[in-house]
Amino acid sequence: MNILNLFKVSIRAVANNKMRSFLSMLGIIIGVAAVIIMMSIGQGSKESIRAELSTMGTNLLTIRPGADMRGGVRQDPSAMQTLKMADYESIVKQKKFVTKVSPEVTASGQVIYGNNNTTTTVYGESTEYLDIKLWSVEEGDCFTDEDIKKASKVCVVGKTIVDELFADGQDPIGKTIRFKSIPMRIVGVLKSKGYNSWGMDQDNVIIAPYTTVMKRIAAQTFFSSINCSAITEELSDAAIEELTQILRTNHKLKEEADDDFTIRSQAEMMETMSTTMDTVTIILVVAAAFSLLVAGIGIMNIMLVSVTERTKEIGLRMAVGATGAVISLQFLIESVLISLTGGLLGIVTGCSVSALLVPLMGMPSSVPAWSIWVSFFVCVCIGVLFGYIPAQKAANMDPIEAIRHE
Repeated sequence: MNILNLFKVSIRAVANNKMRSFLSMLGIIIGVAAVIIMMSIGQGSKESIRAELSTMGTNLLTIRPGADMRGGVRQDPSAMQTLKMADYESIVKQKKFVTKVSPEVTASGQVIYGNNNTTTTVYGESTEYLDIKLWSVEEGDCFTDEDIKKASKVCVVGKTIVDELFADGQDPIGKTIRFKSIPMRIVGVLKSKGYNSWGMDQDNVIIAPYTTVMKRIAAQTFFSSINCSAITEELSDAAIEELTQILRTNHKLKEEADDDFTIRSQAEMMETMSTTMDTVTIILVVAAAFSLLVAGIGIMNIMLVSVTERTKEIGLRMAVGATGAVISLQFLIESVLISLTGGLLGIVTGCSVSALLVPLMGMPSSVPAWSIWVSFFVCVCIGVLFGYIPAQKAANMDPIEAIRHE
């Protein structure tokens, strides 16, 4: 019997038991669909995070105080005071691979205008901050270098601040708000950025001259961090080496001493986030793949039942010349047909859910093309692996005993 006839016989056998075949496929359908959906969510989340980080500038470098050891206790980086004005000035004077620099001082609290108030964070920055973070002013203007020199009480606010404090539609430009009893005049409104992947409202922000925040609000002489922009993303490593040398010289660190600061590039953050999302995706996919294992066992069970029911048919085929290999191949083809058909339906279901329902739930989704081919291959493997035992059972039957079977 040739392969084509075996396919015809196998298709007829599967079609004769439609409900049983469909129930066998159901496990494969659910398993494949679950794997594709999990992979699409993982891939979509990774792409969303990378796109979001890219909007902040792929050549962004962030310098933060490093946690050191004092008296055997590791210090909290936020409590350290290793970044000073001298560091900022040295970077500005000596930089070669860095284009823009902005020291940063932050303070959180309540901002008030009239009878309205909201909780927010004030960021003390230089005039180059918006260029570093690829942010733009939609209305009004940014503060100036003169405002920084005078520690002027001016600020630029995000859309959320405008919505919360000026709900009646007033023009915020020129209005004076209060942050921790400090009056600050609004000179500009930032273009909206919305929420990021961590659910943080990026528009709930006030940006003011760093001297204003340091002297009038935070009352401190050190920076929370220093933001820099490398000439290009490719030169980020060279910029990091340059900044490291400048700061180590400024801090008078010995050659064997550890840095008392940390420098992180945006590319490094992207890689870290991608690795994290890959790990999460693998965990989700493995969990979903267990349903494929259960489905494979279900197919094997159904095929064993089918072999038992068709014992006399198998005996007759052997009696007219069919070899054990042919009988085995027939049942393997039936098993693969069930698995493959279920896999194809699972792929269609998974792609449809990923394209239609997942975005409706507010989750990013992107089905990687290779996941479809992998699903297809896995379904074939499941059909062969879990169909092998029933096929061997059928092939090893004694023709005479099989014909006598009732």
